Amino acid sequence: MYQINEFEQRELLDEALADKIATLLTAAVDSKGKASIAVSGGSTPKGFFQALSKKKLAWEAITITLADERWVDIDSSDSNTKLVHEYLMQNEAVKAKFFYLKQGEILSDETLTDLNLAANQQLLPLDVLILGMGEDGHTASLFPCSDEITQCLAKDSQALLKVTPKTAPHQRISFSFAALAQSKNTFLHISGISKKQVLAKAIAGQVCKEMPIRAFLQAPNINTQVYWAK
Repeated sequence: MYQINEFEQRELLDEALADKIATLLTAAVDSKGKASIAVSGGSTPKGFFQALSKKKLAWEAITITLADERWVDIDSSDSNTKLVHEYLMQNEAVKAKFFYLKQGEILSDETLTDLNLAANQQLLPLDVLILGMGEDGHTASLFPCSDEITQCLAKDSQALLKVTPKTAPHQRISFSFAALAQSKNTFLHISGISKKQVLAKAIAGQVCKEMPIRAFLQAPNINTQVYWAK
C-alpha cells in the first residue's frame, strides 16, 4: 500500500523529508542504540541529502548504505557512493558510518557471500529505506529487463544480488525485494511530471516483473510513503 505526499517545490519536499527521516532515525537510536538507512542515487536526492546532513542527530550511531550500487570505481561520476559522500556525509552527518556495497575490483561469488553476511549482521532489517524510480519502473537495481528479475523479486532471495541490466550501463549490486521489504519505514522520492505519470502507470497495473516498484506500492504489509514534487 502507499500514500502520496505532494509538494509544490522540491525544496519544500527536501526539508519535509529530512525532518521526517531525522525523527525516525532518532527514534531508532533511542530504542536500540543504533540505526540504519539505505538511500538511492541519482540527481533527485541531492537537495534532500544536503538538508538531512545538517540535522543534529546521533550520527555516530547511524549507518548509511545504498539500496544499490553500480560496480564502478568509487571516484567515478557514476558512483552512488561518491554521491552520498559528497552530498549526505557532510556537515553533521560526517560522523556517520558507511556500509560499502562496492568492495574490491570484481563482484565475485565470494565477495557477494561476504557482503551478504556483513549486511545481515550489521544492517538488516533497515530502519529507513529511501527508494528512487526509473522511467521503466525499476527501483534500486531491480530492473525489469534483467535476467535476474525473478530472483530479485523472490520472497526467499538473499539480501544482496548481482544484477546486469540490459537497458542501463554497468554491472550492479542491489538489495533484493525480500531484504528491502523488511525495512521499518519505506519512502519513494521522485520529482517531475514524467515520474508522476510513471507512478500512475505503476499503481494501475499488477505485474511486478514489468514494473518492480509495484512490489513496494502494492504489498499489503509495506506502507510506502511517496514524496513527489513538481
